[in-house]
Amino acid sequence: MLVANRGEIARRVFRSARAMGLTCAGVYVDADADAPYVVEADVAVRLDDGGHLDADALVAAALSAGADAVHPGYGFLAENAAFAQAVEAAGLAWIGPTPDVIASMGDKISAKEAAVTAGVPPLPSTDDPTIDGATAGEQVGYPLLVKAAAGGGGKGMHVVERPEDLASAVATAQREAASSFGDDRVFLERYVPRSRHVEIQILGDAHGSLVHLGERECSIQRRHQKVVEESPAATLSSEGREAMGAAALRLADDIGYRSAGTVEFLVDDATGEFFFLEVNTRLQVEHPVTEEVTGIDLVREQLRIAAGEPLGYGQDDVAFDGHAIEVRLYAEDPSAGYLPATGTLEAWRPADEPSVRWDSGVTKGSVVGVDFDPMLAKVVAHGPTRREAAGRLALALERMHLGGVNTNRDQLAATLRHEAFLAGDTTTDFLDRHAPAPRVAMSERTSRWVATAAALWLQGRNRSEATVLGRIPSGWRNARLPDQQVTLRSGDDPTEVRYRTERDGRFTVTVDTGTDSPEPVVATVHRWTTDSIDATIDGVRRAAPVTAVAERALDGRGEILHLTTAGTTTTLEVAPRFPLPGNEAPTGGLVAPMPGRVLEVRATTGDTVAAGQAILVLEAMKMEHHMAAPFDGTVSEVRVTTGDQVDNGAVLLVIEPADGGNAAGG
Repeated sequence: MLVANRGEIARRVFRSARAMGLTCAGVYVDADADAPYVVEADVAVRLDDGGHLDADALVAAALSAGADAVHPGYGFLAENAAFAQAVEAAGLAWIGPTPDVIASMGDKISAKEAAVTAGVPPLPSTDDPTIDGATAGEQVGYPLLVKAAAGGGGKGMHVVERPEDLASAVATAQREAASSFGDDRVFLERYVPRSRHVEIQILGDAHGSLVHLGERECSIQRRHQKVVEESPAATLSSEGREAMGAAALRLADDIGYRSAGTVEFLVDDATGEFFFLEVNTRLQVEHPVTEEVTGIDLVREQLRIAAGEPLGYGQDDVAFDGHAIEVRLYAEDPSAGYLPATGTLEAWRPADEPSVRWDSGVTKGSVVGVDFDPMLAKVVAHGPTRREAAGRLALALERMHLGGVNTNRDQLAATLRHEAFLAGDTTTDFLDRHAPAPRVAMSERTSRWVATAAALWLQGRNRSEATVLGRIPSGWRNARLPDQQVTLRSGDDPTEVRYRTERDGRFTVTVDTGTDSPEPVVATVHRWTTDSIDATIDGVRRAAPVTAVAERALDGRGEILHLTTAGTTTTLEVAPRFPLPGNEAPTGGLVAPMPGRVLEVRATTGDTVAAGQAILVLEAMKMEHHMAAPFDGTVSEVRVTTGDQVDNGAVLLVIEPADGGNAAGG
């Protein structure tokens, strides 16, 4: 079997397929040549420029690998009827619904028509995105949502509040849809701000049997993309659950659905009324929560159904156990509008917690680039109650050792522990209303513990690497000398740690942040290893994993330490003893927050710009990012043009600040 996909979903499908005795083939582009899923495939076929959107290349890869069947995963061409037809025309089995069902349901517009026929009410919408703003207000109403007709995942999706913003939003959505799905069609749909996203998992075989496996609530989102999913839904009534399940089965029966699929609904939080959104004719990203509460392996069921086997069970045989919650761990910066992040995963050690499942596409050393969606992993916890599942999942995130790339890990953990979340207040605007902290706010005492532990870990390494008199404690002399010291930086804030070794093996440590008069504390290292430290510092004992990344001599940066404790990973730079000159961060301009391609430059030399004014559009990870002026000023230099590829940190425009302005840049 060939998986026409990448990352965590390829690994996930491999796992079930191998349990059934199938050999697994994968496909990859150059950016993924060393990815874990490529290494794990029994055979992997390289794709050229068209990559995962080139149907002919994917079919050719399946044939060259000797595959008998193709699993599309999700995204890319998973809901492309022409691809499914091409697979079957080549004599291969398609693991999914029939091409005609994909054509009718994968297209969000025709799916709405089918829903109306089945008696499932949709939201007001129009499939004509060329209408003017006033007409859209009459037919659909504001606020409205511009949505890609051929896909999902938050791509090609934009909220429009005012008629005058419609044309620009449609143009942006069309470009994103074409880039992500190879289809630029979009439609307009009413947007309900205080709502819940609830979906029903369905399974159908080729013999007419249909069941649903309960619902999933996927309301907590950012940029119209889900980040927290759970089953069962937090506050759905038994009547609502029954009505949605019946509606999903009615629609599936009307269209002759086969394989795994999802019928998505939007629930008005005020009235409980539900509206049809779409049918996803594929495996969903969030399918693990259904597997956890039902015990049914959805990939295995897909493979069985594609092989012509009957389901072998009915609706009354489906049982539910406890509660499951999934979060999507993304490489992104929640404090900067969820901008995607790039870099190398220098530290990656998932926490081994009971009843917690990690579905990931990466490992330590994986490079997170701009070519694909920035999801690193799905983390799923199961428990007898919703509160216990949330606690287990939060703990797993907090204990995970993770460094090298900005992520939403801290915000996810804060969300799971938020009282509003635990109370079931999980509408689609949750993140906007409750703003769970994007970073763990450490106490001063904990910050000092971290700095001390980092310094003592370095001391232990120096001692372990000593080749002469290595057993003598570091810093020992027969005459008293000044304390040893190390300067650490977290962001722009330097911390100086001074320590000396006492005769009993303990340390006296002073941590100076430059803001007060520090008092020395006593520290004891109980255990040191090359990747951890167990120490009591100022009366508090903790064990913390540590990852060191060698000095970056070429750019003058010192060694990097990632240390995990107190619910997060702190990244510290060990200040180099001899820093290179000219290594200052660029200031006084607009700086690229990630690698990408310049789509549009909206300012020229001499223009006066205001802080927050969009002056450049950058494309990265199939999304458009509108870059705003960081302060009031005048553009003195434009360093890029449309079509340029730029690196992370590149200065795009130089801006002279207005009188009294802040030229901190980027």
